[in-house]
Amino acid sequence: MFRRREPVPFAFIAEADKYRSNVTPPPKERPTAGQLVGRALVGLTVVTGLVGALLFGMPALSPDSSPAQTQHSEAADR
Repeated sequence: MFRRREPVPFAFIAEADKYRSNVTPPPKERPTAGQLVGRALVGLTVVTGLVGALLFGMPALSPDSSPAQTQHSEAADR
């Protein structure tokens, strides 16, 4: 392939490791009470939905559930 004729200056990469900024990032904002309550309600809603789905789905998943009476059509009797 083609070779570059001029050298590529990679000195800036080596200097980047030594660079230290004197600018500190701003402190993290603490969530307000309303935000904490909102997060708790969303989490509680998700957990309640999962538990409810599990409770309502368990009877359908149980293998021993057989109907007490078998259904027959009236057309089969004649």
